[in-house]
Amino acid sequence: MKIDVLTLFPGVFDILASHSILKRAIERGLVSLKAHDLRAYTHDKHRTCDDRPFGGGPGMLLKPEPIFEAVEGLCGKRPKKKGRRFIVLTPSGRKLDQKLAEELSRAKELVLLCGHYEGVDQRVVDRFATDEISIGDYVLTGGELPAMVLIDTVARLVPGVLGSEGSKAFESFTGNLLEYPQYTRPAVYRGLKVPAVLLSGNHQEIESWRKAQATKITSKRRPDLLRESPVPAPRKSRPKKVTKGEGHAPHH
Repeated sequence: MKIDVLTLFPGVFDILASHSILKRAIERGLVSLKAHDLRAYTHDKHRTCDDRPFGGGPGMLLKPEPIFEAVEGLCGKRPKKKGRRFIVLTPSGRKLDQKLAEELSRAKELVLLCGHYEGVDQRVVDRFATDEISIGDYVLTGGELPAMVLIDTVARLVPGVLGSEGSKAFESFTGNLLEYPQYTRPAVYRGLKVPAVLLSGNHQEIESWRKAQATKITSKRRPDLLRESPVPAPRKSRPKKVTKGEGHAPHH
């Protein structure tokens, strides 16, 4: 996947590309990430990218000229083509969720425009945007943080990026459930015990327990997810009696 970011602050994306899963994905050629400075496409000595809105009102808007030139320099005469998504990060956009992230992960190219001030000249949106996306119902200083959140969320879904492809199937928001509690060794730490069912080795009972826990947590914290896609109550089972000791962690 090819990812390009149009921004006033390209340096902030160096951190994102230099660590963890995304760094390895870039090194392996699964993802490319490049941030482009919008000020490089201005023609005045002050490198101006913003101006006051017509009709009055507070704040400033990103001007269309540097954005148009940046997009044309990056995408040529066909900015809209199959496999490319042009995304404007804006508080008024569609809210980013796991379903949308999965949809975007199937694109070949993403071009992200980081908004600033009071937003972006509407002509930019009308000409280029395939998507307007928000990461939540709050306002940030600029679009760089939302862009980084979107990149991290989407890039990890690109085939081959995660070490274990199976782990994606058990993450929060998969199947409209938050993730169940997880534990690792030791089985007892400062008197706090791991639930016995996880030490039983009975994978059917473990799966049932995890579904029950995920449903309980989702019902308490995000009942709206259950309303979107009701989850049938898992079958209850009695965990086997286990002997003292740490037991064995289930295989994944």
